[in-house]
Amino acid sequence: MTALSADKNIQRTEGVTHPFPVDDGDKIYAGALVCVNADGYLVPGGDTAGLIFVGVSEEQKDNTSGDDGDLTCSVRRRGLFRCAIAAATQANVGDNVFLVDDQTVGLAATTTNDIFCGIIAAFIDTTHVWVDIEPAIRQADVATHIADASGAHSASAISILDEGTHTETGDVEAALQEIYASLLTAKGVIQIPMPVITDAGVALAAFTSADAATMGYCVTAKGLGIRWNNHATPGAVGTKVIMPPDADVTANAVLHILAAKTGATAGDATKFTVGAYNNDVGAAYDADDTFGGDTSAMTGDATAKTVQEVTLTLALANLTAYPAAVELTIKPKDGTLGVDDVIMLAAWIEYKKKLLTA
Repeated sequence: MTALSADKNIQRTEGVTHPFPVDDGDKIYAGALVCVNADGYLVPGGDTAGLIFVGVSEEQKDNTSGDDGDLTCSVRRRGLFRCAIAAATQANVGDNVFLVDDQTVGLAATTTNDIFCGIIAAFIDTTHVWVDIEPAIRQADVATHIADASGAHSASAISILDEGTHTETGDVEAALQEIYASLLTAKGVIQIPMPVITDAGVALAAFTSADAATMGYCVTAKGLGIRWNNHATPGAVGTKVIMPPDADVTANAVLHILAAKTGATAGDATKFTVGAYNNDVGAAYDADDTFGGDTSAMTGDATAKTVQEVTLTLALANLTAYPAAVELTIKPKDGTLGVDDVIMLAAWIEYKKKLLTA
């Protein structure tokens, strides 16, 4: 067809009633709730998969001996109709109803295929209601559109503009996969505050070089941290952190420590021994056994003052969800400080984030 080049005599109808071709082998009674099947022919309404409700028949048409479309039936597509229902109360006014058969409707969860046929507009008695069919007629067009299995309505067929250049993908499905992949692999960090006390509750002071198990604050320029003397059995410091609400305790967490040694003695492959204890709501504060252990080892002969990272996996079986606290004790492992002192510069726990829900 081509565009108009002259006035056109417009053909229109109000659409209140409309003739539909009747399916072969079917008889439509006047006043029946009716549907079209997958081929577009009129059939009696029922709880049958694939049917789309189109209205109420205005006449009887018997096509039991005919072929598809031999007869047409006038169908009313607007209005309130008295319908049978298994059980209803005044409280059901406004509820959706679905086809049971060509004269009976049912409430949600009472039918199998949920062929939407309207909304209860008024209560008559426990087995009869007035049904407004227009919402179902309007939805029928949408249902046909949604039922299109060609893929034209899938998320992968919808393009995105992305004016902020946040993604390299060009459609909604790919962008959603990218977003969720990021959310499901996102990491969080719990910063471990620099300890201020020993595990015995003694306040830390400035570091003093001595043949002793004590430790202290190292306050040299650019080297703020906690320094241990090169002792065979160094003491421990204590601190505490809160488990965040978005921590996924079904995945392992990892404790990280940044540290540096004052020398480059190959034999001093220093490790840190970590004690980890949960403070759970409803449990005694000292009820938990440690789930810590030894970190990986530093490189003994690395250049003096080189910042190194060591780690310790905190097993998911021992992690407790928010609200909970984790108490930590940290010290160089006995026997791994032979000649060099060691300075702990920073520490943190890396965890997997979970998707928060309401």
